[in-house]
Amino acid sequence: MDNHNSAPVETGASMDYPEHEKTYNMFLALTKWGTMVMVVLLIAMAAGFFGGAGFFGALIVFLVLTAAGFYLLR
Repeated sequence: MDNHNSAPVETGASMDYPEHEKTYNMFLALTKWGTMVMVVLLIAMAAGFFGGAGFFGALIVFLVLTAAGFYLLR
């Protein structure tokens, strides 16, 4: 419970900036890839349900678009 900071209030506590940047970059990467997978999943579901492609057609659409997304977003 002894949390005394001897630095001035204006400067705040010291931060581990490399760790902060690593965490932020991981968050951005997970957001980018997660958004891509969700969009591809919605497109594949639309192709399967409304486009008449069926389950296997939607699976093929999902796999092709996922591969294209990983290639384009790397």
